[in-house]
Amino acid sequence: MTLQTIRSFKMELEGPDDAVYCGGEALSGLVVLELNREVRVRSLKLQGRGMATAHWLENRSVGMNTAYNDYTSKETYFRKRMHLIRDNGDVTVLQAGRHEFPFSFQLPEETLVTSFEGKHGSVRYWVVVKLHRPWSTVRKIKKEFTVIQPIDINTPALLAPQAGTKDKMARVWYRNFGQVSVTAKIDRKGYTPGEVIPVFAEFENSTSRAVVPRACLTQVQTFIARGTSKQKRSVVTELCGGVVLPRSRESWHGHALSIPPVGPSILHCRIIRVEYILLVTVDLPGVSKLSLELPLVMGTIPLHPFRSHTSSVSSQYSLDPEWLRMVAPDQPESPPDYSSIVSEEDEAEQRVAPPGGQEDFSGALERPLLAFVQEFRYRPPPVYCEVDPNPHPLYIRPRCMTC
Repeated sequence: MTLQTIRSFKMELEGPDDAVYCGGEALSGLVVLELNREVRVRSLKLQGRGMATAHWLENRSVGMNTAYNDYTSKETYFRKRMHLIRDNGDVTVLQAGRHEFPFSFQLPEETLVTSFEGKHGSVRYWVVVKLHRPWSTVRKIKKEFTVIQPIDINTPALLAPQAGTKDKMARVWYRNFGQVSVTAKIDRKGYTPGEVIPVFAEFENSTSRAVVPRACLTQVQTFIARGTSKQKRSVVTELCGGVVLPRSRESWHGHALSIPPVGPSILHCRIIRVEYILLVTVDLPGVSKLSLELPLVMGTIPLHPFRSHTSSVSSQYSLDPEWLRMVAPDQPESPPDYSSIVSEEDEAEQRVAPPGGQEDFSGALERPLLAFVQEFRYRPPPVYCEVDPNPHPLYIRPRCMTC
């Protein structure tokens, strides 16, 4: 039995096996070559590469035959080459035993896209090492690594609330059953996996049949090649509401939709896009479902702690369903009595005047703004009365608006 020349040929990257890299970081590792006997080597080359690829086939019938259209596009993010043993026209003799070849190079800072595996495309990063020997086949080892470009949701665009309204007529053939409308809102656009999306919505069912509302987090993958796009949608998680009876209304006051572990959004790739939407739907009789889409961005950097108070305050205000109706009350309520807000001691305090009968404004600029606010805090409002104190005299003839 002939003893193999190469006992082991492997590559190890620094850090744990599930390490994640970002743009601008250094990728370091070690190529290990263990030999059973002396080996003559021409070169040992290393290549690092990152690439996005989109590919799919579409068929169409041409008479009795079927023609296939091939859609392929590629985008390269970086390519790095290194010589661990340079080919200088002569061979290098390696003795039996263990040989280690360290390497390190820096990833580009701005051009990288998050690693992704989709149905019609992928974004991949890898390192390949090739061992060239005279009169022998090339030995090759390949190791992939993961890149995630951070997305910080603590930006004004991703902290802005998202809301929308949509309605649709339910009909079977030529008979209308009435209209169904949905209004939904979420407190911000950016979220991270593990968070909970509080969904505020109102469903108005004016039909004669019961309907069931749903909310689902949907991932939308878009692949682009040769000026044509192909899209794939998949439901990540779903929330089902209660039945909305005929000619009734149902409200969601912050129904919780938990986000499972999913990949971040990919928004800056020329051929692949990964987006998320919150889809609020209602199944209608006789027609396709009523769907309202609210865009989402799945980030990697969660909400900062100092934002939590603001977020909770906005959620408390969102609990009020009046923002959905956007109508004023039928009759305004009268304001409370002045005496029920301001006590006699406070009023007496306000009536104390400075000596001389005139107010002294010297040093006013040295006083804090809160002092001026307190001065006007307890001043009484105008007397409220539901009857007009200055009615028009009865003997005045109403003016003609057409004259």
